[in-house]
Formats: sequence, C-alpha cells, structure tokens
Amino acid sequence: MQESKGKWTGRFIWASVIEGLFGVIWTLFITNPFVSVSASRVLAEGGAGSWLFTGYSLFLTVGVAAVAVTAMFYHYIESVQGKPYRGVTNYLAWGHIILMNVGVMGATFLMMWAGYAGGVASLPTTVGGGGLNPGQVHEQILHVYPEPIFYFVLIAVLGVLMGGLGYVIAGRRK
Repeated sequence: MQESKGKWTGRFIWASVIEGLFGVIWTLFITNPFVSVSASRVLAEGGAGSWLFTGYSLFLTVGVAAVAVTAMFYHYIESVQGKPYRGVTNYLAWGHIILMNVGVMGATFLMMWAGYAGGVASLPTTVGGGGLNPGQVHEQILHVYPEPIFYFVLIAVLGVLMGGLGYVIAGRRK
C-alpha cells in the first residue's frame, strides 16, 4: 500500500532526473571545444545565440527544476493528505507529465537548436561561420522556429492546466 501512495511523486522525480540527463548532454555540447564551431563561441557572439542561451536556461529551470518541484505538489496530495490519484485525476496526472514534458522539451530544444544554427550562420567565415548579418540569419534560419515553439509551449501549458485541475480535484476529495 505504501508504494502506491507516492506513485506520481516518483514519476515526476524520475522525469526530472531524465531531463537532468538531457541538461548534462546539452551542457557538454555547449562547453565542447572540439566541435567545428563551438556553442560557447555562438553564445559569446550574442544575437541569434541568445536563443540558445534562453532555451538552455528555460530547459534547466522549467524542464528540470520545475518538474522536480511539481513532484512536491503530488507528494502533498498523495502522501501528506493521503489522497491517491485515481480515476479522472490519474488521467489528468498522465496528461500533465506527458504534455508538460513534451512541450517543454520541444520548445526549449527548438530554441537551443535555432540559436546554435543562427549563431553559427552569423559568425565570420574565418572561424567557420556563415558570415550572415542579423537580417539574413532571421530570414534564412530563425523565421521558421517561432510558430512550432509556440505550439510546444501551448502543449506544455495544457499539461500544466491538466495537472492543476487534477490537483484541485484530488485535493478536494473526502
């Protein structure tokens, strides 16, 4: 019986651990000096590279830290209040964990990749970049990313709303 008390707490903790692994991989990529054009150079250049920094920062705060903190909400309902998720709340929790994680990872990974690709394109050709100006970078690379990023954000928000609704329903049960 004790095992099922914190099932969603554990699932969100594991989701945070897995996303933490992705964070480590991105950190290794950003700090790797052996790639042809390092992400650290892209970040230092600014401009499109700010998308890389923003996506990376958001991924670590929302994808890793916020998912871990969310586990504490589930812990409160499941273990402190002793109200297990069942029925509709269980489905809402599944929607929460899946949609929030897919949305956050999709949005932030697209931001990071767009920032890297745009940053490389804006670097001088003498260091392996494309030598494009900011307008060219936007027209040729970045302009395709805002819409899919927005849709991934909507997916994440839907997941969070589902989790909040499940939290309210589960918390109000007798």
